[in-house]
Amino acid sequence: MENHSRSDNIGEEILGKQYDAVLKDEAASSFNNLRTEILMQKADVVIALFGEKYKQWNTAMDAGAAAAMGKPLILIRPADLHHPTKELVNKANVVVETKEQAIQALSYVFETD
Repeated sequence: MENHSRSDNIGEEILGKQYDAVLKDEAASSFNNLRTEILMQKADVVIALFGEKYKQWNTAMDAGAAAAMGKPLILIRPADLHHPTKELVNKANVVVETKEQAIQALSYVFETD
């Protein structure tokens, strides 16, 4: 989800105002986990992009879930994240450093000649 504000606030949008930041986060995470699981189950392939610093936690969670579901996994990881992602790398089908490389990998999969 690109709309981070909506993702952070979805729990309160659905359940109403929460009493503190922890409850707000817990409510939002329930709906975000539901959304992610449903969409991931429908996916033929999962692409996990490690990018901005604070989004890496969610990416790691999603990549691990995809691997546990047996979904084909393309991991986009810059070289400077080699060490913290080494276990996930061994669960992925393909590891690349850029979005363009991930697109090339998918293009290769669907080549007909």
